[in-house]
Amino acid sequence: MFQPEGVFTALITPMNGDESINYRELRRQVDRQIAAGIHGLFCLGTNGEFYVLHEEEKIEIARTIVDQVAGRVPVLANIGCVSTADSVGLAQAISSLGVDALSAIIPYFAGLSQEQLYRHYETIAASTELPLLIYNIPARTGNSIEAETVQRLSQIDNILGIKDSSGNMEHMKRILELTDEDFTLLVGTDSLILDVLEAGGRGAVAGCGNPFPELMAGIYDAWKAGDMKTARARQERIGPFRSTFSHGNPNSIVKRAMVLLGYEVGPAREPANILNSEADAALKKVFPLYDSIP
Repeated sequence: MFQPEGVFTALITPMNGDESINYRELRRQVDRQIAAGIHGLFCLGTNGEFYVLHEEEKIEIARTIVDQVAGRVPVLANIGCVSTADSVGLAQAISSLGVDALSAIIPYFAGLSQEQLYRHYETIAASTELPLLIYNIPARTGNSIEAETVQRLSQIDNILGIKDSSGNMEHMKRILELTDEDFTLLVGTDSLILDVLEAGGRGAVAGCGNPFPELMAGIYDAWKAGDMKTARARQERIGPFRSTFSHGNPNSIVKRAMVLLGYEVGPAREPANILNSEADAALKKVFPLYDSIP
């Protein structure tokens, strides 16, 4: 089974001023990411603003990315929706496009038991032949999957791993303890990439890879080469940028950073767009720290 490894950028969805999708810029960003040495792309996630995209847009975004990538790096696509039926429908639609694996965010708003979460992922996995990653981000969804439930789900043949954005190292270590070596853990908290790699994880899905792909990929590359001093220095360098997230919705801040850096990625869809002079000032203050990546 396909096993994702390395740093996957949680790719933003470029938009025009009228909030329509800017597919031309999307293709440019795909090429930019690959040229920078990123190890794969994760589309339609939190940084991709999946929560404000229509189903037809999600399918076309995935289609465009797969076409532009042309097999150069793996592509993962989030197909998670609030209902199991909608998740299955999107999984089936995107499975035919050529992505390497699917990911499904934990359903949000309604409080769910662990048994309900198990049924949800079991049903999605049965609907596709593609590998599937669980996507845990409790701060956004209000639901969190327990390590023991992950262990149960890991016994399903095509559930290959989890993208965990809980920020909880103990939780992730527990998942690694309970699952087999071929079960993949990708961390979704950029500040913990090196810690998770050292604990046995295989990589990350990094929103900060949008503005700084060389830096984020470089954390993994240095670790893989056994250069822990460089890996740690690169990991610590992302801190000042992440500190700007205090000025608003983090993935909207990432997109605003891209605009200020000169990329034509447009606004975040309202009401989440950042129009904040303090946020802009904070971003411009830290940008010089990233002029070169050692």
